[in-house]
Amino acid sequence: MSSAANDRRRFSGSPPAKIDLFDYCRLPEPKPRGRPVADDLSDWRVTDDWPEDVPVTPEEVDVFEAWFGDILEELFGPEGPDRA
Repeated sequence: MSSAANDRRRFSGSPPAKIDLFDYCRLPEPKPRGRPVADDLSDWRVTDDWPEDVPVTPEEVDVFEAWFGDILEELFGPEGPDRA
């Protein structure tokens, strides 16, 4: 028997249903164009649950001085004997 006859016999009924491979996930909704609607800030509430004194290690102070030293000197002045 030829391979064409085998193929005809295998698919003798209706062809298999088409598989939709693009329906396996939902795409996000497109973002609206234009300016977003402004939030009403009148009912917002800010809470602070930090302790009164926050412990800081000397290493953390060194990191802040290394990265923000110029800005801190600009804001508070250079470190002197009375500021040490």
